[in-house]
Amino acid sequence: MRILGIDPGLHLTGYGLVECRGVRRRLVEAGVIRLAARAPLVDRLDELYRQVNDLISELKADHVGVEQLYAHYRHPRTAILMGHARGVILLAAHQHKLSIADLPSTSVKKAITGHGRAGKTQIQRAVAALCGLSQPPSPPDVADAIAIAWVAAGSLSQPGVRRGRRGL
Repeated sequence: MRILGIDPGLHLTGYGLVECRGVRRRLVEAGVIRLAARAPLVDRLDELYRQVNDLISELKADHVGVEQLYAHYRHPRTAILMGHARGVILLAAHQHKLSIADLPSTSVKKAITGHGRAGKTQIQRAVAALCGLSQPPSPPDVADAIAIAWVAAGSLSQPGVRRGRRGL
């Protein structure tokens, strides 16, 4: 089973593919989709959709893990903009008929580091240790995406976890 974790963004979108065989997990590939920061929003969303669609096909993902939206009261616009990015990612996964793990960032952080409020550096180091990497993944968006895939993979192996097209 292959799980594609995605950390949505309108400039950088991290991705990581984790393969599971029984309870064993291994990182297959990770990287970042770079979008033109000054391009109109609709152009960035179109490019993000096309690249995620291509990733799902090329990497032969079976499932997709995506971080839930988090809105801070001081920055509501950020959540709205990220909702656009997340929406095209969910659409691409749905069109490929993949199940989607919708994971809260605090749950991912806690599962990877033991602390739900872990910082970017902590996640990068924890992901490097879990995956046996010589250096932490960079930029942090890549580490976040790997963490999302890793946690989604773990949730798939747990009994009683929903596995429909609506979520895990």
